[in-house]
This record gives sequence, C-alpha cells and structure tokens, in this order.
Amino acid sequence: MTSGPVSATAPSETGLVAPELSPREVEVLIAWIRAETKSEVAKALYISIGTVNTHLARIREKFAAVDRSAPTKAALLARALQDGLIQLDEL
Repeated sequence: MTSGPVSATAPSETGLVAPELSPREVEVLIAWIRAETKSEVAKALYISIGTVNTHLARIREKFAAVDRSAPTKAALLARALQDGLIQLDEL
C-alpha cells in the first residue's frame, strides 16, 4: 500500500532524516499520540476510523522509507519527538 514517491527533508538537528509528512498526516499523528483510541481521533478530526488507519499506515511507510521504522504507537511518539513535531510538555 504505497501512496507514491516518498520525499524526505534534510537531516534534522539530531542528524536524522525526517520523512515529508503532509500537514494532515502531522495532524492525525499528533491526535493519535494524544488519544487513547483511534475512535477518539476519528471523532475529533471528523473522519472515519478507516481514514485514520490509512493516514497512520502512510506515515509508517514514510518513516520506513527513510530507515526509521515506527511499527508501534510508542515508536511513532519517539519519531514525532525526534523530528520536533511535538514536545513533551504538549502531551
């Protein structure tokens, strides 16, 4: 399930290459990190659970494409922190 070519941004301050996530993917990722369930994310963003799953799958594909796999919610949190998408005090 590939959504097309994956582009990456330059290495961050941490030296890690971050995948280029769309603004909506970032929004879904942060909502998922903050939520207990995907149902909560879907309700908060006015989308279906299937759409939440699709966004998360594409986000995971993009991280895997830059050799930074994120198969779990904890791994997605780590990637978001590493890439500066979210700060600990925002959680």
